[in-house]
Amino acid sequence: MNAVKAGAIEIKRFFNNDFKISYKEGVNNPVTEADHAAEKAIMDVIKAQFPDHYILSEEAGEIIQDSNYKWIIDPIDGTINFSRGIPLNCVSIAVELNKEIILGAVYNPHLDELFFAEKGKGATLNEKPIRVSGESTVLKSCLVTGFPYTYLDTPNGPLDVFGRLIRKGVSVRRLGSAAIDLCWVAAGRFDGFYEHKLEAWDSAAGYLVVEEAGGKVTDLKGQKYSPYQHGIVATNGKIHEELLRVIEGAVDDNVR
Repeated sequence: MNAVKAGAIEIKRFFNNDFKISYKEGVNNPVTEADHAAEKAIMDVIKAQFPDHYILSEEAGEIIQDSNYKWIIDPIDGTINFSRGIPLNCVSIAVELNKEIILGAVYNPHLDELFFAEKGKGATLNEKPIRVSGESTVLKSCLVTGFPYTYLDTPNGPLDVFGRLIRKGVSVRRLGSAAIDLCWVAAGRFDGFYEHKLEAWDSAAGYLVVEEAGGKVTDLKGQKYSPYQHGIVATNGKIHEELLRVIEGAVDDNVR
């Protein structure tokens, strides 16, 4: 996908070089010169090929068009990682048609890993098919999550769920890029991912990659997933119901 690769060129150009950093509303919410450059490069490609398509992008917001197609863009998912020279960040782009995600691409140029999915046609990593893992219990799983900087201490919030899992000895990681987290579930590197507060540009592409790799994605209550609500659970399918019980506040004994 040309748009993804255009954004990746800017990521690599700025990575570990000097660039300006500013902060958006909220705690620890940076945006760098590279975010804007990558976003412009991506949008230039889209506008040249599809000038009448609707665009939703993290930094630019909405470019509203009367179109059934919507591009959902995160020019750099994992901006904090990027700003510190940590090579776990990526371009994430999804295409929505009539309110359904039909294409998703996530590219980490540092590892040269391009994940791609088309609705009904499976998921690939660098053009090779990928599948979710076969792990069947949460206790033996390797999970990944993220922590928002708000409502950490609410009942059944991120710290409560994390505590339940690690007290049972479940392996839980935090990479700092939801798009990469989702794609690594799709590739079988992780067995599941959950997070309490994401935006559409964080999850739209990766969510399709997981589903097309044979996984399952819902909201935190186990209902049909939409990128436009915040909570997400994405797994190999085999541990999904068990992980939902843990997240919903079931007793620790439910972790087998």
